[in-house]
Formats: sequence, structure tokens, C-alpha cells
Amino acid sequence: MNQKAAPPGSEQVRDIPAQVLEIPEARLRASREDVAANSTWISPLREQMGRVIVGQRHLLDRLLIALLTNGHVLLEGVPGLAKTLALKSLANCLSVRFKRLQFTPDMLPADIVGTMIYNPQDGAFRTKHGPIFSNLVLADEINRAPAKVQSALLEAMQERQVTIGDETYALPTPFLVLATQNPLEQEGTYPLPEAQIDRFMMKVILDYPTRTEERAILDAMATTEPAIVPRTVVSASQILDARHVVNILFVDDKVRDYIVDIVLATRPPIAAGLDLNGYVQNGASPRATIALTLAARAMAFLNGRHFVTPQDVKTVAMDVLRHRVSMTYEAEAENVTSKDVIERILNTLPVP
Repeated sequence: MNQKAAPPGSEQVRDIPAQVLEIPEARLRASREDVAANSTWISPLREQMGRVIVGQRHLLDRLLIALLTNGHVLLEGVPGLAKTLALKSLANCLSVRFKRLQFTPDMLPADIVGTMIYNPQDGAFRTKHGPIFSNLVLADEINRAPAKVQSALLEAMQERQVTIGDETYALPTPFLVLATQNPLEQEGTYPLPEAQIDRFMMKVILDYPTRTEERAILDAMATTEPAIVPRTVVSASQILDARHVVNILFVDDKVRDYIVDIVLATRPPIAAGLDLNGYVQNGASPRATIALTLAARAMAFLNGRHFVTPQDVKTVAMDVLRHRVSMTYEAEAENVTSKDVIERILNTLPVP
């Protein structure tokens, strides 16, 4: 059946819910007082994390951004860089339910989401919820589980719900998946599906500590005494209140356009006037545009501002985009990585 042509310009708004279009501009702004009042827990959280984690300011900021934006985080680094310790310490600082899952090649989907158990006494099945029914889920060495297990996480990560049998169960709020993977050891590992990688808001690469940090780690950790356990300093309600403020931080139209330009520049053919068309196979999706905006808002919140600057966008762009840009074989042959492409885009695009 032929459809009537849409009036000019209507294609820009026809898929946007009407209630979103009716939000007054005044409701999309937060004041400096709102930011200050709802960020009082940031400093105590940093202090408690600092009792256990030496350095790693970049990692801590990204974990805070994940809390503030309801986004999942994938940590990648060689063994011994305190990936798991950082995530467990964060969970100790929060008054929420926490579960740690050690992913293995023989893992089954039911080990994560739960299953139906038959009761012979009444001949009925009852539902047993899995460990994913927690606020924070640490998926340690996530790339060691096969594809069937990874697929069990997709619904939970995107829709905050799981389906067991014929029933769908909502996951608690907040719900975050914090995953780790080792980039060196390939035996017994499985590459994560692209659909799952895209559901991680950020991929954070951990580097070795500096000499000063290494010495501080030696002084603090070279002992057989039990490890320091940070105190609980943040409640779930405080996180949710802070999220509300983050959602209404002001983003100028020029900054919004800058975010869109960055994401568009990752897609082949490259639209930023860069000679990279032979290197990029697939660029970032619209999910990246949303994630980049939310992460920039959270960065502004952490800096005590009630508005987003272009520098906020540039600060978080690498972690939001690096895992969403896939490279061609030509790029791999010439040692061109997604990091190189994103850096060239950020250095080339005019900043508003």
C-alpha cells in the first residue's frame, strides 16, 4: 500500500514520543545549588575508595559516571591492576546488593538468570532467581563464558529485566553490570558479541601505575594482614537523586551538535574530512550518541557544574567510543586502532 509523503521536516520528530517534545526548557536545567546538594557523597566515596585503591583516578571517575548514568562498564587490563578489587571496593561503599560472578567456559545461562525448579510434592514449577537479581553485578573475566551465556546478559543489560520460562521479571534499581576481561590470555576465552559490547556504556583500559603509585601500593599492600574494607557511605536513594540532577543538566545546542558530529565522524564513509575511509568497518550507533551525552553530563556533575562543556565531551569520548568502532583488516595490517581514529576525529573536528 502506498503511503502519503510526510511533510517536510516531520521525519526529524515522528519517532520521538510526544511527551518528550512537550517538556518545557525550564525542566531541562539544573542549578548550581542542585548539583552541590546532590553531590555531597562524592567526596566521602572517593576517600573510602582511596583507602584501598592507590591512584587510578581515571577508573574511579568512570565508575562514578556509570553510577550516575545507569550505564554498564567493561574494564580491560593485564592481571594485577586491581580491576576486581576496585569493583568490590565500590560495592562495599554502596548500600546495595552485590554479587560477584566468576565466568568460566562450562557456565550455563541458568547460572546467571535463574531457572524453573520442579517441586515433586505439588507437581508445580517454581522460579529460582539467579545472582543477576542484584544492584551491582561483577562479571569477572566475562570473556571466558561461551556465547549462550553472553546472550543471557543481553536482555538484562539493555532492558533491566530477565525472562525465565514464560514470565518476565524486572531487575532491581539501580542495576549495573561491571565486567572485567584480560587482553593477554586468549586460551579458553571467547570474543564478546558486537551486540553485547555495544551495551557497555564505556570500555575502560587500565594502565600500569606510576613509580610513585607503585611505591605507595608496596607500602600499603605488602602485608599478610586482612585487606582494608571501605565503609558504606552512599545509599541507593542518594544515587537516584543525583541521577535526576544529571538528567537535567543543561547541554547547549552547539554542544549537542558537536556530540552528533563526533559520532557521525566514526561511520564510514568518514564525514569529518579525514582520510580514514579504508580503516573503519563499522562506526558507533545512536546508542553511542546517547551514552556520550549522558557521560558528558555526569562528568560536568563530578566537576561541580550545572552545564556541559565541549571539554566534558572530549574527556569521556574515548571510553564511550573505543569499543564501538570496528576496524578493517587494512587497519589491523597498518596497526591503526580505534583509539587512533577517535583521537584524529577529536583533534580535527572544530570545537564549539
